[in-house]
Amino acid sequence: MAQAPDFASRLIEMTRARGNPLCAGIDPHLDLIPPLFRRGNMVATAPATAESIRDFCFEMLGRLVGKVPVIKPQAALFECLGPAGMSILADLSREAMEMGVIVIMDAKRGDIGSTSAAYAKGWLGHDAGFPSDALTVNPFLGLDTLAPFLEQADATGSGLFVLTRTSNPGSADIQGLEARDGRPVFHHLADGLRPLMEAREGSSGFSNLGIVAGATWPEEAQILRRLLPSALFLVPGFGAQGGGREEALAGLVNGPEGPEGGVVNTSRGISFPAEAAETRQLSGWRQAIDKAVDTSIRTIRGR
Repeated sequence: MAQAPDFASRLIEMTRARGNPLCAGIDPHLDLIPPLFRRGNMVATAPATAESIRDFCFEMLGRLVGKVPVIKPQAALFECLGPAGMSILADLSREAMEMGVIVIMDAKRGDIGSTSAAYAKGWLGHDAGFPSDALTVNPFLGLDTLAPFLEQADATGSGLFVLTRTSNPGSADIQGLEARDGRPVFHHLADGLRPLMEAREGSSGFSNLGIVAGATWPEEAQILRRLLPSALFLVPGFGAQGGGREEALAGLVNGPEGPEGGVVNTSRGISFPAEAAETRQLSGWRQAIDKAVDTSIRTIRGR
């Protein structure tokens, strides 16, 4: 259904080429930006703040190219900067894709009817206003709200990651509620997603429709893998949120170059390592980031 090469096959090919399934979150938290990049007081709407964020994000991208297969910008942390922040986000995504890095846009969009269609056109595909290879989407308004996103993803050879069992403790409030049959809500969501996934399986054997399954719930990730064998998993919660290697890889499968079938996200652990926090030299900051990236890769590889 999707254009060739489909998103799932591109992702599998890239994780094998890089030898790891690491997804680097680029999340420019204003209070964590090192002094090296700061201009002024870092007020969200200030032009100097946007310049600081642009420099930081593009420097981060430069340390990731050739090492990790995927980046995941968090849209909210660019939105809070206003129009300048959204311009940075679009430019960062285009630059990453031009440099051979897959972009998963973490925007968690979801609405009904024509609004979903507008979101899909704005966020999905290399020619979108905010270009991406894949987009996170929220299904809790009903599976019918996914239809415009699926249509746009199919038309542009893109992927989707549906929030299914997220890493935050409060996710159990809804996702873990037991239905009348005793099974939790996220199991029923998986049942509804399965035929949509099967219709979008690519040449890799994986589907262009994937799920978000947090590293903080490894046993549930294993259940989701049995329920959705062709799903790509986007796994948040690794590192700073408490998920270790085994937990993060619980829903992935063994491939010829190591774990595959999804990506494991780490953000603060590589963007804001302690060694990079106070350095005043760009060379020192780069060395600290390189060390953090290499450590995360070795950890996820189990070496």
